[in-house]
Amino acid sequence: MLLAIDIGNTNIAFGVFDGETLRATWNVATDINKTADEYAVLLLNLLPREGLAPTDIDHVSIACVVPPLLTIFEELSQRYFKIPPLIVGPGVKTGVSICTDNPREVGADRVANAAAAHHLYGGPLIVIDFGTATTLDALSKEGDYLGGAIAPGIGIAAEALFERASKLPRVELIPPEHAIGKNTVTTMQSGIIFGYVGLIEGLVTRIKQELGGEAYVVATGGLAEVIATETKVIDTVDMHLTLIGLRLIHELNR
Repeated sequence: MLLAIDIGNTNIAFGVFDGETLRATWNVATDINKTADEYAVLLLNLLPREGLAPTDIDHVSIACVVPPLLTIFEELSQRYFKIPPLIVGPGVKTGVSICTDNPREVGADRVANAAAAHHLYGGPLIVIDFGTATTLDALSKEGDYLGGAIAPGIGIAAEALFERASKLPRVELIPPEHAIGKNTVTTMQSGIIFGYVGLIEGLVTRIKQELGGEAYVVATGGLAEVIATETKVIDTVDMHLTLIGLRLIHELNR
């Protein structure tokens, strides 16, 4: 089986694949101060809950955008699973031609998303990832990665508002019933949620124009389902897109 690990700035997603079947997934908070042993204890306690054992894992594939944690998870893979991991990066076959000024700048998670999205949905395509940053990536009909846009993530934008405006409380990031809020909580929810809906709709419109007018739009990441309910520009939500991309990239490099 394949253990796919997507190491993000806020969360780390684990997925275990048996062939093409995603057997189990877990999400834990990212902590750069944890050691390989601490992450291993966590993971080795999660596996049995899904009827899995460490000996079931015979491949490991990693996408990491947090450099200090890459060596930690390399150590985890080699010490606890006796496997040198496949790390998405330069020199690894991805099935995605990256047509940007500096391909090395493109995050491993965005490459994995592109590989999975084109495999599943074809192209032209826009992939939106609602993570620590909100990213929009454009793919051609042939699956070439053309570039995209990066905006502050909803969570960190909201956190900046809470921290800088002392009288404003922290609010749950859910859509209010109306755009015109009647109290502090609903006015903040309107500005944050509907504001990001407007951001997404505006960027999708511009990117579609540059792609020739049409593109299928796939969303993933923490608040993808929340935003997708408030706009018609997102065609589908796939919460396991990055993990699927890691599986596909692993298969290309076997």
